[in-house]
Amino acid sequence: QVQLVESGGGSVQAGGSLRLSCTAFGYTHSMNCMGWFRQVPGKEREGVASFDSDGRASYEFSLKGRFTISKDNAKNTLYLQMNNLEPEDAAMYYCAAEGPAIATMTQDPTCYGRDYWGKGTLVTISS
Repeated sequence: QVQLVESGGGSVQAGGSLRLSCTAFGYTHSMNCMGWFRQVPGKEREGVASFDSDGRASYEFSLKGRFTISKDNAKNTLYLQMNNLEPEDAAMYYCAAEGPAIATMTQDPTCYGRDYWGKGTLVTISS
């Protein structure tokens, strides 16, 4: 049974930084085929960053340079470092493993698996 648990969200001023964490219980793929997504109420879910089956990182183009995805296999934890946050970054951030969303974002069909999601962590930005 795979369970993904996000943490690290909160309220930060514009220009500030946050680091999100996603601990994966029962996931045994070196934290590959995992990634971060975000969603604002009333809008479609957006891919943020991910690792493919070989551990290569990919980013939503507009976020590259401000956001960095990383992982600690020993801790079974995926991270998202977010710097220079803007009001438009406010959203619920979700961690995901395998599944169509990951396969699409990574352009890696081998990531098309069981489709696991966490419950999300909320990021709010004050200007």
